[in-house]
Amino acid sequence: MNPNLTAVAAAQLQEGINLVLNRWAALRMAVENQLGGRESLQRSQQLADLLFRRLTQFREEVYMDDLEDMLDEFMLSLNTEIDDGSIEEIAEKLMFMREECLEGNFNSINKLRETNARSVSYVRQPGTNDEEDSEDDEEDSEDVEEDSEDDDDDLRKNNSSEMEVDASEYQPSLDQKDAMTDEPNSIVIVNEDEWTVVSSRRNRGKRN
Repeated sequence: MNPNLTAVAAAQLQEGINLVLNRWAALRMAVENQLGGRESLQRSQQLADLLFRRLTQFREEVYMDDLEDMLDEFMLSLNTEIDDGSIEEIAEKLMFMREECLEGNFNSINKLRETNARSVSYVRQPGTNDEEDSEDDEEDSEDVEEDSEDDDDDLRKNNSSEMEVDASEYQPSLDQKDAMTDEPNSIVIVNEDEWTVVSSRRNRGKRN
């Protein structure tokens, strides 16, 4: 290990290397599509170890060109040719982090860590919250439908009750019917000298 790099600084540098590689879009695409075969993920982890040893264990001076060659050869082993300038950018970041760690400065690594944590927090697990929201929406919809059905039932009951009341108001009672049917067909007029029976309108023609 480089004598000028403390154990704490070395651990910070190793984490920084992993963070930089994890954010490298070309490497992620090659690993996700297994362009280097089924062991693409394991090989990408080996790349992080190789870079860490190169930046910490060798006593000779480390140049950015050396890192660029390592990155380029590794991507070619994954059947991926990089010509977008990202290899040079990654090598420059690694060299910059190494210089900071030698000075005990971990600002760039801390920023990468915070940025990575924020990006992970925005990723939602598939099939969890969406399903819960969907279930909540379905339950709310069912509650609304039940309330609507209850309201309809109440309305029908109220209308039925009103109709019964109205019908009862216009329907003569049994006593009234009896009174109408028992109504006499004739009217008796009493005079002092004689009884005279006068036929009612419904029974004209009979006279005593």
